[in-house]
Amino acid sequence: MKQAQKILRETFGYQDFRPGQEKVISLTLSHENVLAVMPTGGGKSLCYQIPALMNPGVTLVISPLISLMKDQIDSLRQNGIAGAALNSTTPQEEVNPILRQAYEGKIKLLYLTPERLAMDYFRYQLNFLNISLVAIDEAHCISQWGHDFRPAYRQLLDGIKVLKSKPNILALTATATPAVQKDIADQLNIPKKNFVITSFARPNLKFKVLNSIKNTNPYILQYIKAHPTQAGIIYTNTRKKVEEINDYLLRYGIKSGPYHAGMSNSQREKIQDDFLFDRLQVIVATNAFGMGIDKSNVRFVIHANSAKNIESYYQEAGRAGRDGDECEAILIFHPADMRQYRWFIDESDADETYRNLQYKKLQAINDYANTDQCLQQFIVRYFGQDCPACGKCSNCLNEDEKEDITSDVKKIISIVYELDGRFGKSVVAQAVSGSRNQRMQDIGANELDHFGSLKKSQKTISSIIDYLLATNFLESVGDQYPVIHVTNRGWDVLDDKVKVFKKKIKKPHLTNKYVKNSDLFEQLRLKRLELANSQGVPAFMILNDKTLREIASNKPKTKDELLEISGIGREKMRRYGKYILQIVAQNNSKN
Repeated sequence: MKQAQKILRETFGYQDFRPGQEKVISLTLSHENVLAVMPTGGGKSLCYQIPALMNPGVTLVISPLISLMKDQIDSLRQNGIAGAALNSTTPQEEVNPILRQAYEGKIKLLYLTPERLAMDYFRYQLNFLNISLVAIDEAHCISQWGHDFRPAYRQLLDGIKVLKSKPNILALTATATPAVQKDIADQLNIPKKNFVITSFARPNLKFKVLNSIKNTNPYILQYIKAHPTQAGIIYTNTRKKVEEINDYLLRYGIKSGPYHAGMSNSQREKIQDDFLFDRLQVIVATNAFGMGIDKSNVRFVIHANSAKNIESYYQEAGRAGRDGDECEAILIFHPADMRQYRWFIDESDADETYRNLQYKKLQAINDYANTDQCLQQFIVRYFGQDCPACGKCSNCLNEDEKEDITSDVKKIISIVYELDGRFGKSVVAQAVSGSRNQRMQDIGANELDHFGSLKKSQKTISSIIDYLLATNFLESVGDQYPVIHVTNRGWDVLDDKVKVFKKKIKKPHLTNKYVKNSDLFEQLRLKRLELANSQGVPAFMILNDKTLREIASNKPKTKDELLEISGIGREKMRRYGKYILQIVAQNNSKN
């Protein structure tokens, strides 16, 4: 692995491998099939880029989105590495010249969509190449149990098997539960011993949940104004909502752009480019936006509506802070979103097994929004691991006074018992609040001892029930038509063995004060932008924010000192070293 370490240091400018990288690279170079599950920003790309530079032949990289390929190739070129892509936008007359360059060893990484690998004639052309490795990015797309299933991914093994050079396979993903991991492995012949699963935790990501706030748009505006120099993504669940939020932000002078599937390809490409090149501060999007985004300096992601499942949420939230610098992910939770998503599942044509899985995923995101445990811990446990409390999410930092809700909880648990665990959340809330609708009479709820015993709104009671579900005092049983049951922990409340406390929901407060960057950081940022514009690439591809902050902090005086900075390799030193050292020297002379 000495050569791999040398390439890491000299080509990519990093002193040490991140967790899991060295093991993945070692297994890959040993011609083993490998599954690598690493968080977004965990350095998955290096796991095939370094072997590509060490192997004698070509590495094929299967990637689901064309925009992601372009970003990857531009980023490789910044490090002096030749790569190319073959996809639906590649002119036919350019295909053979690209394949010839690969044959001659001038291109080490060749990016493809899964659909292209499915073409018989293209497979025939590939057999003229010495293909050492096939790296499959976003490998969760292969699994019907995943959240981004793509049928062409299921045919990948057929395409790889016919390659004469018999390459090994490296499957990579950031979001895969144990069930999805097994499915990927089964599809691609990866033995369990070659699973490299690093921690799902994202230490640089600060999670926050805001529950049922009324003024979503003003909150988002206030947040953006409090972070005027930071790039961010606002996710929402409908095209109409995208346009509404974007128009609202534009009225208040925010450089914002919309992105959804109802726009033309050219419109979406322009918005994406404007965001990548920092001409827009914020992009407002449906989940149609994101998988192809490799913008490393996104500092915040706000979900104006809840996501449909933990996997989607974590992947979308993980688009913040890919450079490893501090960032924030905020979920604005509205219970009405859950009802809408449940309706979509009810009306879908999917089979019962798949629908039931989606109901379970929906309940998990509902529990996430209502839990009182560490939010990072909740997510990591969802993916089958554990981690210490992060100490910085909205739950960890919540020092608000807890109120004793034991009396209310006893009434809710009692009505669940009296209803014999036969009904769902809405009926329980109606019964304990004393609703006079016909349904209550039909099921005899109005005759129960605890009917109308809790004098609160059904909305408030539903919120308490969600909290009790998330904290295991109650459980939801069944999929399409779930009913509420009492857990052993819930019975302990009735028996006066346990009290229930819940923190009060307060109106979110933001200040418009923000931390100013240092003068040196700002000077470096301006020079980076100038260099990026001259080359026609996004600024973060030149050097990411974390690297700039390290330069501003360490103030290197020589080339050797600059090479010690994370993210500065030989090629970037050659291209940009003189500019950086000049700016640092000028700054030092002023101070």
